[in-house]
Amino acid sequence: MADAGYRFDSLADLRHSGVRYRAAVPVLLRWLPQVTERDVKEDIVRALSVPWARPAAARALIEEFRRVDPALDPEGTGIRWAIGNALEVVGDDSVFAELIELARDRRYGRARQMVVVGIGKSKDPRALGVLVELLDDADVSGHAVKALGRLKAPEARPALELMLSDPRAWVRREAKKALARLG
Repeated sequence: MADAGYRFDSLADLRHSGVRYRAAVPVLLRWLPQVTERDVKEDIVRALSVPWARPAAARALIEEFRRVDPALDPEGTGIRWAIGNALEVVGDDSVFAELIELARDRRYGRARQMVVVGIGKSKDPRALGVLVELLDDADVSGHAVKALGRLKAPEARPALELMLSDPRAWVRREAKKALARLG
């Protein structure tokens, strides 16, 4: 990182510095697949979770999401979730098909949550159908509600109204917010 002009004690310090470290993105992407230490890999992922890493980081993060050893993240709430969170930030319509694939693959469990939220930022017309479909997946249904709210698609109203009776209070709140956005 020093060779790229960034002298910080840690990636966390770089991330919190307020500096737009565009020139560091290629360095981070080069190291991402090479690092095997979980905490260091997660620091790299979090450092790539910035708008200025878009779209360069998206494909590498998708590959990393797929590559995570399930034994390292059995609950889907650790490193794979962090990668999904990064994809919510850097994913765009250039990787929409891959994001849908990840979001639909139930093997990834809750790690898909933020990938689903990211789909709500898409301009792709398939987003609505995918998000409505994901309302039937308990691991990501609440996040699909949130994403549908972002889409502001009137066609989602019937599906969102059904979520008003979800047993989880936070999902019901998100459904109310999403419906309010529809007017």
